[in-house]
Amino acid sequence: MNNNEIIVYTDGASRGNPGPSAIGIYIETLKKEYGEIIDNTTNNDAEYQAVVFALIEIRSLTGKKKAKEKTVKCYMDSQLVVEQLNHRYKITHPTTQKHFLTIWNLTLDFKKVLFAHIPREKNKIADKMANIALDKKINQATLL
Repeated sequence: MNNNEIIVYTDGASRGNPGPSAIGIYIETLKKEYGEIIDNTTNNDAEYQAVVFALIEIRSLTGKKKAKEKTVKCYMDSQLVVEQLNHRYKITHPTTQKHFLTIWNLTLDFKKVLFAHIPREKNKIADKMANIALDKKINQATLL
């Protein structure tokens, strides 16, 4: 790995599909972990929102000027989302199309953004962060 490469793992989680949802991000290069609650949605939508969050956060952490020098390697366990982001699968759902366009625009802030599929067992930290946030959301709802 070179100095201008950022490795990030993303994951989205939804219980109910649609249902309570959260995202998990692990920016390995910067040693940053995030788990965030999002609105009730589908798992696919949560996967996309995780990528959006990750790219915005990386741009923020590196600064917009330095981001232009960075190659971001984004790993996720959703093969569908990876194939869609790599223009191999068609996107027909309007919400997914909006997320795709947001991600496409965010990629312009970097030298290059690559999307790759990995097995779930290699995405443990992002998955853990999403599930911690999701458990917190479900527990809060139970208390109300």
